[in-house]
Order: sequence, then C-alpha cells, then structure tokens
Amino acid sequence: MEPDVSQYGTLWRNCRRGPSPGKLEGKPIVTAVVVAIIGGGFSGTAIAYHLAAQTQRRDIEIVVIEPRERPGGGLAYSSKDLAHRINVPAAKMTMISAEPEHFTRWLAKDAASVGDVLARTAKGDEFPQRSVFGRYVHNHVEPFLETGRIRHERATALSIRPVGERYSIVLTGEGNVDADIVVIATSHPLPSVPGALRPLIGSPRFIADPYAEDTLLKIEQDHAVLVIGTGLTAADVIASLDRSGHRGDIVALSRHGYRSRGHAAQVAEPFGSFGNDETASSLLISVRHVLKEAQNQGLAWHPVLDALRDQAPAIWAALPSHERRRLVRHLRGLWDVHRFRIAPQVEDVLDRRLREGTLQIIAASLHSAHETSRRFNVSYRRRYKQSLEKAGFDAIVITTGPAHATIAQSNPVVRSLFDQGLLASDPIGLGLHTAKSGQAIGNKGEIARNLFIGGPLARGTFGELMGVPEVTRYAEFIAERVKERALEALLHDVKPLSCRG
Repeated sequence: MEPDVSQYGTLWRNCRRGPSPGKLEGKPIVTAVVVAIIGGGFSGTAIAYHLAAQTQRRDIEIVVIEPRERPGGGLAYSSKDLAHRINVPAAKMTMISAEPEHFTRWLAKDAASVGDVLARTAKGDEFPQRSVFGRYVHNHVEPFLETGRIRHERATALSIRPVGERYSIVLTGEGNVDADIVVIATSHPLPSVPGALRPLIGSPRFIADPYAEDTLLKIEQDHAVLVIGTGLTAADVIASLDRSGHRGDIVALSRHGYRSRGHAAQVAEPFGSFGNDETASSLLISVRHVLKEAQNQGLAWHPVLDALRDQAPAIWAALPSHERRRLVRHLRGLWDVHRFRIAPQVEDVLDRRLREGTLQIIAASLHSAHETSRRFNVSYRRRYKQSLEKAGFDAIVITTGPAHATIAQSNPVVRSLFDQGLLASDPIGLGLHTAKSGQAIGNKGEIARNLFIGGPLARGTFGELMGVPEVTRYAEFIAERVKERALEALLHDVKPLSCRG
C-alpha cells in the first residue's frame, strides 16, 4: 500500500528534515524529495516519465542529468544515420508495458514519418528509423519538461559523493545537483579495443567509437574495411557504409563468426517450455531438444527463441551465479545473434553484399596489427586453423558491442562511486552489482538505500535488459521502487511536534 502523506497537510512540507538553516518564520525549508537520474537515454527518460506520472511535484522533484539537447534518444535512438532502423517491429516497441500499441498509435499520427516508404515491409511490419523512436520517447516526456515536473540538467555528471544523508553530484560547467535519491542510468560504454589492435589507437581511420556522429565519413568508397564484430552494431556499420556509396571489400571478423539473424518470414506463437534446468549445459540440451521438436512440426527457430526470451527472467533467477557465468562465457554470442535480430532492410544489405562478394564474415581470432603507409596490416587465425593469415585494410571499425564490464573505468561518475566503495561490479561481469530491489550493492556487500541502478547495467541480477520490452518493464519497476523509497523518506522525516524549534 502506498504511504499516505496527505494526513499531514502542509505541516510535513514545512517541517521536513535538515540539515536545516534554522527557523525560517514558518516558511518551508524543503518541499520535496529530490530524485536525480544520471542519464537521459531511453532507460533514464522512461524511469523519469513513469515516476512523474505516478507522483506529485510537492512530494518528489525529478532531475534528469543528460548532456544531449533532448532527453529520450540516448546513444541508441539519437542516431541521425538514415540506415539505422529499430531492430524489432514497431508493434513490439513501447514505453508503457500495459499499452503494447502505444508506439504504433503515435507512429500512425507522426507526420514526419509518413515519407519513409521503406519502413513498412511486405509482411506489413514497420521498422522506422531509430531516431523516430527517440522522438516518440521525447514527445511523451516533453509535457513534464515544459511544466517543470521533470527538470533537465543539460550536463554530464562527473562525480557523486554522499553529504550527510544526501548526494552531491558535480556536473560539467561548474554546476552541481544535491539529491536525496540517485538512479544510475548511464549510457552504454564503448566497445573494448582488442589487445592486438591497441597499437593502432589514435590512427585517423581506426574507429574505436562506431557511434560517433559522421565518424564513418573517414572511410572512402573504395576502401578495404575490417569490421571487428559480427552482431547488431556491425550490421549497422555495414548498412551505413553501403548507403553512403561504399563499394570496397568488407571483412567482418569475430571469434565465432556468428552473424545477426533476421526476423521470421511468418508470425508464429512462442514454442517450448523451459525453466527446469539448473545448469547451463542442461539448458542448452533442452533448447536443442525443443528446436528439434519445432523443426519436426515445420517451425523455424524463431518461436523457440521467442519462448526462451519470454521465460528468460525465471530461468536466469533459478541459475546459481557460477552457472550464469558459464552461460555468459559460452553461449552469450550465440544467444545475442538470435535474440537481437536485424531489421529486414539491414538484412537485405548484408545478403546482397555477401552475394556480390564484397562482404566476408569469418570466424577468427586476432593475432597482431601494425600501420604502414596509411594501411593497417592485420594477422589473424581462423577458427580451427593453426596457420596465420595476413591482410591489409584501409580502415578498421570496432563493433564488438558495449563493454559493460568496463563501466567503472569508462564512466567518471560510476568511477567516483567505485572509488568510494558505493558501487561494485556484478559477479557475472555484465555491469553493476544490483539487489533484487534495484538498489546498488557496494564493495562490502551492503545495499545502498537511496542509490538505484537503472537500465542494462543491472543485467547481472535481472537477466535480459537489452530489448525495449524488458527495459520498459524494468524502468517501470525502478520508478515504483524509487517512489516507495521517496514516500517512506517523507513519512520517516515528519516531526509534527518539532515545528516550533
């Protein structure tokens, strides 16, 4: 049941906790619990949206700290590249889990999307450009921004330190925000550069950040390109290069050579039941068994993976930590390329380039690399082969996906909390150690009452938090937990008999 603070009228608002500057002749000292959300991408903005929709401004003040001009898009959905499209049909994208058609209803009325004739597939699914979804998220949070219900601090958080029972957040531009509750919903970290390629860092056409705006303009149309990674980001980079007129050779290389898969040709209900397995090995055996059953019934693999996705939270929760680590170490790559499917428009590009022979996808491990005469000479060993192969490239792009395990080194605000022992890496190596309540766990195992982890950085505890449906549900969960904690704080700090000093 939600705590009831209304019984106190204006009294609790005038008598809330300190540190107090002293008696102010009956004037309010503090009127609301301040909630600061670090990061205004989809996760952070969705948390702010649901928190604002469920609470009153007099109770909770919401601040979103985000350096971009508009909250809502973040790294994933702010891309201006026209080749970048959402990876699942629009009908499966929403920022309100109780309204699955929320995005599609908005999309049908969005005049700016009418001219995108390539968005709708022959099957009738819509795959609009990725920035459209970012605009949808922003449009729904915009009324809260206009009224001041949500305050957008356009800055980057540099550090956080506890001051009494609150947190002091230092921002770029010599600003700062003091908050009672903090939610860490920072952007995805950049991919890690493989050790063999680190000597190339700093070279003009060695692209370690594939998300940077206009970064692919350094690559000329006839350049030979090495793409490190073969998943979603690699597919986006290849589609972007193709759209810009690139016709040179592309080699996409990863340890297993798994290519991101496309969507099913026909709609099918999820198929299969899982959840009785207590080891990664037994789960793999179960999946293979169900895949064979599906094949015998004339079904593709898609409905099996859909069923596995739907049951993933319960499966993940049942596995002990050491089996979760085994699952991530041995099966994550295979899971990712089947779970996170590419848009049909992007799949068409990859298929065409493979047919033309201007794209190779190979399974190999990198051995060494050096730069000579404006070219990169790279040696690698194909899987199951002993001999090294060498090849020259004009450009290299790193697309191995966000390195969530390195978040403490790559993000200054997270690093500051690690240095103070207030945050720790999760035991699985997927992000930050998070309690089942969504609260952060420090390096001594203690749960922080007023520090929450939002978005994919909580994957080690909650499992799959990369797809929009899962991120939406988790954002709603965090908003509810933060609301409960804020209202508890209000009730706890009411001292009706101490107002006279």
